Amino acid sequence: MAESRERRRVKDENEAEKVPTLVVHWIRDAILDETFKPGDHLTETELGEMFEVSRSPVREALFALEKEGTVVMEPYKGAIVKPFSPEEVLDIAELRLALMTLAAKPAQRHLSPADLDLAYGLAKQITRCTTARDYFRYNREFWDTILAKTQRPVLWGIFTGLEDRSTRYIPLLLRVLPEPGARPRPREMMIEHFREGKVDEALRTLRKIYMEYAHKTIEHLRTQESARDR
Repeated sequence: MAESRERRRVKDENEAEKVPTLVVHWIRDAILDETFKPGDHLTETELGEMFEVSRSPVREALFALEKEGTVVMEPYKGAIVKPFSPEEVLDIAELRLALMTLAAKPAQRHLSPADLDLAYGLAKQITRCTTARDYFRYNREFWDTILAKTQRPVLWGIFTGLEDRSTRYIPLLLRVLPEPGARPRPREMMIEHFREGKVDEALRTLRKIYMEYAHKTIEHLRTQESARDR
């Protein structure tokens, strides 16, 4: 939401073609900032006014976000940010781990020392993140660095789709994780194992930590649900 009005204003047809994609990014940023929270209604008119664009690109953006699982369309109500779901947390975690398992060995074979250095630096940035936007950005760059080397574009695309779908959980995850100095380091440890050719050990480390925090997130959600039901 920090972009200036001048940057948001569409001035020619070439820019207009990119507007739905830009609106997707702006809505995603607003979810990361918790300007929009799970369960919030998103109206085309209000979004158009907020981003200074017409309703047409907003509608296209909402359809794209519905397709990836970030929003849901309700009859007579329009779009809402998809509510949290403990079952979805578990599904996303397990699917991501399954894709990482498929990607790990081909990626490790093709990652250069420079690639590993880049990935390790990004992993350290993720561990230090204090904002959801930064976490999303560095995490995306980290996995793009790894998955680009798999030479499996379909796998990469599916993984990216899961990352997009899980956007709204990132602010929640940052509340569940310890403070930056005390956080686990699954990505850094993965790269350390990759450097040593220990792919299976890297996957075991990822699985242990990912599932631990998936279950902590689920527990947090269920505690919130119980508190609301009282």
